[in-house]
Amino acid sequence: MKSNQELRDLVKDKYSSIARSQAEECCSDSSCLEYSFIGDDYQGKEGYDAKADLGLGCGVPTEHAKINPGDIVVDLGSGAGNDAFVARAETGSDGRVIGIDFSEEMVQRARNNVKRLGYDNIEFRQGDIEDIPLADEVTDVVISNCVFNLVPDKESAFRETFRILKPGGHFSISDVVVEGNIPVELKEQAELYAGCVSGAIDLEKYLGVIENAGFEEISIVKKRQISLPESLVDSLLDDEQKKVYEESEFGIFSITVFGRRPKTEECCTGPCC
Repeated sequence: MKSNQELRDLVKDKYSSIARSQAEECCSDSSCLEYSFIGDDYQGKEGYDAKADLGLGCGVPTEHAKINPGDIVVDLGSGAGNDAFVARAETGSDGRVIGIDFSEEMVQRARNNVKRLGYDNIEFRQGDIEDIPLADEVTDVVISNCVFNLVPDKESAFRETFRILKPGGHFSISDVVVEGNIPVELKEQAELYAGCVSGAIDLEKYLGVIENAGFEEISIVKKRQISLPESLVDSLLDDEQKKVYEESEFGIFSITVFGRRPKTEECCTGPCC
């Protein structure tokens, strides 16, 4: 199995390659990963910009983010800016949106999109979501779309999310999880890891990580099963691996989960102390 650093480098290389592509849609050339079957449709969403949509998400976290006019919103793993632009439409000109992404190329592509669209209340910064380059308690809402799944250290990512939220602030995160035991053959597929599948952890474990970070009011507001295309399975697994995969009892799901940082923190353990 690859180390955490190797997985992080793998994902960064893949997503940087996508950012460098001149294609307007991710799956239109060979430098992109064809995982559009995971995502949801943004057509008709206010603020949606097709040139910023690289087809890398697995949900629409802004649908359940309860963004109010004037809110400060942080988008973790912001890519080319798609979700940040939708969030801006909800927070309005009096609000502010900050996108964080670990790929220099993605950050630059997002900044180019901001310049093209003429927005003055969105900024994009390079940084890891396990060590977010923001001060404590600076944001009202955190959103993220199919990114926490790619992070080897999910505990640190959720603790950092807690840290940057104001007391009473909340998050809406779309991600991929599994129920049942995902076959080791899939876990060992680097391409599937970069495509948000083999990096998935068990749903109950995922929710436990969120609870341990100090959040309350945790709920799954949307859940959708994902089926891997036969062509993808054929391209990545040999006959013996496919047999194991087909006989395994597990499910892959796209979820959108909501959680809130308590308004007051009276505890003796965890990040709230």
